[in-house]
Amino acid sequence: MKQQLLTRQECAALRGIAIMGIVLHNYCHWLYLAVKENEYAFHEANVEGLWGAVTAPSLNLPIHLLSFFGHYGVPIFLFLSAYGLVMKYESAQSPRVGVLRFTEYHYLKLFKMMIVGFVAFLLLDSLMKAPHHYQEIDFPAHVLMFVNLMSDPDSRIWPGPYWFFGLLLQLYIVYRLLLYRRHWAATVVLMLACWVVQMVCPPESDLLVRLRYNFVGSMVPFGLGLLYARYCHWEPTRRAQWAVMLLSAAAVFGFSFGYQLWFWVPVFVISFSISLVKLLPARVNSLLAWTGGISAALFVCHPLTRKVLIRISREGYTYTGLLVYILASVALALIFRYIYRHLPSAHIDKLSSK
Repeated sequence: MKQQLLTRQECAALRGIAIMGIVLHNYCHWLYLAVKENEYAFHEANVEGLWGAVTAPSLNLPIHLLSFFGHYGVPIFLFLSAYGLVMKYESAQSPRVGVLRFTEYHYLKLFKMMIVGFVAFLLLDSLMKAPHHYQEIDFPAHVLMFVNLMSDPDSRIWPGPYWFFGLLLQLYIVYRLLLYRRHWAATVVLMLACWVVQMVCPPESDLLVRLRYNFVGSMVPFGLGLLYARYCHWEPTRRAQWAVMLLSAAAVFGFSFGYQLWFWVPVFVISFSISLVKLLPARVNSLLAWTGGISAALFVCHPLTRKVLIRISREGYTYTGLLVYILASVALALIFRYIYRHLPSAHIDKLSSK
């Protein structure tokens, strides 16, 4: 396999950008004053709210932008996950891995990451006023990561960010069954098929929400990661990186205002982020890479700190609450990372060989 364009530090920096977007979005969009995002469905009122916030800016403009755009950290993670799969499993030196062994290994990795935060959140939630009421099937559905497939995922998945675990497991299975070491056309056809299925849905329909909670709604950024890892070996000039970054930023904003264009916003979020990490000074990238190094722990623990601390912002101290939330989330992530290091790890060569 040819030399790749993304270094380890650049991948870590991209994870840093992604996790900051997700963590900040998951706080800001719970504030009553914030413009709400279009993540699982397309609501015209939300883009109208964004336009009003941008054309009549206030001190809360950063809150609005983080609320509306921050969730696009998810497609960056999906892109990097696909990129990492190609690097790990598709080099000439990599042995072929069986479907069951592959699925078992990646499920255990996700389970180890998820279960610590999920149990901690259940304990915390039970102590708060108006705790979430899980149906009997919801707990095993979370643990076995099929909750995304159930009806009304908006009300079942709690904490909300944990929908990502079920999504990622689905994409791993799709990769191994349909895309692993296959011709590029297999990836392109699946990307286009998933886009078409969404395209014909009404913009605010329950069907579209169900699709976007599952792999159909995320195949475009995931497939892009596979194609980038396999075939992108040309390093653009610095001037070209600037052009890509600026045009991508314009596309992310402009495409957010049209339903059919909205499906392709993740592509431009990814191209913007890649160009950004290649243009940033090394010191800034090092800080982003450090943040990326704790991204898994930060993703798992931030729902706990949000649940406790968001009242500060809701009581009128918007940015004070946000700052306290960031500091508390990073501190708790360091504790979670320490716990993870002392948990047993799955090794793919020790699992089922089927």
